[in-house]
Amino acid sequence: MKTKNLYMELKSQFHKDNHVNFILSVIGAFLSGTMCMGISWILGELLDTASGKGNHSITDLLWISLAVSVFYLFASFLNYYAKPRYIKKAKRNYKETLFRKLTGKNITSFRSENTATYLSALTNDCNTIEADYLDKEFWFVYRVSSFFCALALMLFYSPLLTAVAVGVTFVPLLISLMSGKKLAHNEVTVSERNKSFTATISDCLNGFSVVKSFRAEQAVSGLFSKENAKLENSKFRKSRLRIFIEALSSLSGMSAQFAVFFTGSYLALSGKGLSAGNVLMFVNLMNFVISPVAELPGLLAARKASRALIEKIAASLEKSSYTGGDAELPKLSDGISFKDVSFSYEEGKEVLHDISVDFEAGKSYAIVGSSGSGKSTLLNLILSCACGAGYTGEISWDNEDLKKYSSDSLFDQVASIQQNVFVFNSSINDNITMFRDFPEEKVREAVTRANLSGLISERGSNYLCGENGSGLSGGEKQRISIARSLLKDSSVLLADEITSALDSQTAYKISSDILDLKDITRVVVTHSLDEKLMKRYDRILVMKNGRIEEQGTFDELMAKRKYFHALFTAECLSM
Repeated sequence: MKTKNLYMELKSQFHKDNHVNFILSVIGAFLSGTMCMGISWILGELLDTASGKGNHSITDLLWISLAVSVFYLFASFLNYYAKPRYIKKAKRNYKETLFRKLTGKNITSFRSENTATYLSALTNDCNTIEADYLDKEFWFVYRVSSFFCALALMLFYSPLLTAVAVGVTFVPLLISLMSGKKLAHNEVTVSERNKSFTATISDCLNGFSVVKSFRAEQAVSGLFSKENAKLENSKFRKSRLRIFIEALSSLSGMSAQFAVFFTGSYLALSGKGLSAGNVLMFVNLMNFVISPVAELPGLLAARKASRALIEKIAASLEKSSYTGGDAELPKLSDGISFKDVSFSYEEGKEVLHDISVDFEAGKSYAIVGSSGSGKSTLLNLILSCACGAGYTGEISWDNEDLKKYSSDSLFDQVASIQQNVFVFNSSINDNITMFRDFPEEKVREAVTRANLSGLISERGSNYLCGENGSGLSGGEKQRISIARSLLKDSSVLLADEITSALDSQTAYKISSDILDLKDITRVVVTHSLDEKLMKRYDRILVMKNGRIEEQGTFDELMAKRKYFHALFTAECLSM
């Protein structure tokens, strides 16, 4: 039900604040469709008048032709004015709502998904929806109106010949009905291939440095070529099917026109009440009868395929969209507690086992251990638990179950810094404030506490950072991330291996900057066991195989001469 509601909400965006443009576009398409009667009638009358059997003079027909032309210009103006505006507004509404829903997903569900799904939905699928849904709405109105207008005029002049015309349109109708489902299937297949192709491009570009390091250019080019071939083959099959259907429809339509022409000619020569002009009019009107019949199932199939694309992205947006409780999370005053917490990414495969630990407010904690010991998972659970992350046990905030609080308020109170800090191609100031308005004094304070004053003095707060921060060093990007966290007055700062890609001097300075912060709880996952830094943490948690093997201060853990002592000694020997 949620997916259906979300689908309806997305689809409703096409007409949101867009009704006037839609109605004008429909009127323009309808008026254009009625032109077939006037044009066909004028052609028939001109032929009869030229042969001396007409009921109107050339002058009368000229004035009627001018009136029809003015009418057509008016219909064209409505299409020119309203249709592009309608499609522009509809696509903007749809994409902005889709993106807003996407950014509203919780971190846990987003991390488990393929971002190519959303890249494809916002690019390739949107283009398909524009071409096969939005634009086809008015083509549908045009074809239906031209069909009924042509049929009405044909019935007025000769019910018998009209019956013949309707009979011979059965073949193109049958072809269209049989092909519609296949076309819809091919459209969905192309969408899936687009998604896979987009994911491949993203992987290749994001892993460019790895590709170059391992001289894997040829292998990656082969992977790209394989996905590209799959995509183009699916497009080829769709295009070939469409051309085949159009050829059959054209052939059957041409045959139907010949049938009407010869039947009409026979009736005219036999004196059955038809003139040569009437026969020409019928033949011309047949275009407006056959084309809608041939195209309508394809139009409906294309619309159905477009709706399937909207349904698909609605299902992805709705998936795991749990946003926690309704309560507002207060500023941390006591601490965060884990009690008998276990967690699994996959059923039956626990990665954390019976974790019990307290993080006191305002203190600093280091989480250390070998790779795969569960350090990052433990850290991420703090952010994920209010977002529906599946775990057993209890995680509490100031002695209250964290699940009762909304995820939005959790993100207000908890700031997270990752190893790869994302920096927008905008100014340093925009990247610190994340495009929000803050008092200038508060921004300056955050800049000072994050040790960014030197960078801003050197380059200025309006310095453009480049795509993903290409104009900044790794340490500068990390300090921007720290400043962001300070600016939003978070109670807790989580840092996950943020110095692993930095040189030792920069890594030490960044870690020291975090430890210098006051009035904020700091939980840092780190692979570095630098003695000077370790001694500054209020507590060190040592993890092994998904459990907290031991915990204490640096001196306490070294005195025990157990697992931490072994890790520290091994790192010292490797240096």
